Amino acid sequence: MGTVGTGTDETAGERRQLINVAYRLLGSLTEAEDAVQDAYARWYGLSRSRQEEILSPGAWLTTVTSRICLDLLGSARARRERYVGAWLPEPLPDRTEWDHTGGAGPTGPADPADQIVLGESVTMAFLVVLESMTPAERVAFVLHDVFRYPFAEIADVLGRTPAACKQLAASARRRVSVARAPETATGQADVVRHVKEAWETKDIAALVGLLDPAAMMTADGGGMVGTVLRPVEGGARIAQYMVAIADKAPGLELLERSVNGVPGLVARRAGVVVTVASFDVSDRRVTRIWAVRNPEKLRPWAREG
Repeated sequence: MGTVGTGTDETAGERRQLINVAYRLLGSLTEAEDAVQDAYARWYGLSRSRQEEILSPGAWLTTVTSRICLDLLGSARARRERYVGAWLPEPLPDRTEWDHTGGAGPTGPADPADQIVLGESVTMAFLVVLESMTPAERVAFVLHDVFRYPFAEIADVLGRTPAACKQLAASARRRVSVARAPETATGQADVVRHVKEAWETKDIAALVGLLDPAAMMTADGGGMVGTVLRPVEGGARIAQYMVAIADKAPGLELLERSVNGVPGLVARRAGVVVTVASFDVSDRRVTRIWAVRNPEKLRPWAREG
């Protein structure tokens, strides 16, 4: 795919912000990049006189990108009804932690994963909550609460009044407030490390002790690889399932890695990343596991080493 918006004009510097907005709106790095590319194509499709009439190209690009994402979110609901098994957001690597390739070089385009500013608003737990919102709620909440855009600008994106957009964001905020504050990174890293050790030694008792009795594990294979199609509920059942996976996949290598900015695990087989697991941890126990196995969603991890 060709790169647009990488020239020296003032719109080029907006790309990083747009990728960040679009990823949080869509939960897909691939779709986010496509949406931003589309917005830039529309900008460069304007006549020079029309471009000069636009006082803030950055605001124009944000509005157009957000509208494209809104349309995609509407159509995504129908697509996900046909999706095989559970749909999870695309997990993001922390390139600073493991990229030894030097990226695309000084002349090549930056990898979109490099453009994402990591933080609480991209944790898997947060993105999964965003998935529970209506498209309009998600746009209003992300643009206002995460990126601090005023409701007057959000109204232009949604085609609603600022007051209606404020209500949408408030409704979305109530959903987010149900999700607790995450464990500290250090506390989560310790728990994830213990999970890794117990998984490697196939110690069911140790895994059960690390999992909340009401824990839930959701896996996303997209129908492309074998995985459980429905969430596995209960710490004991999850522990048994994890050990069964280890028995079926000899040579599986587990690595502690940052996933969407928080400690997680990556499973590699024959040098290829086959699973990226995110965790929600509370009171030193794992309450949720999200395991992404769909190869199309693991492309940003292809250089993992």
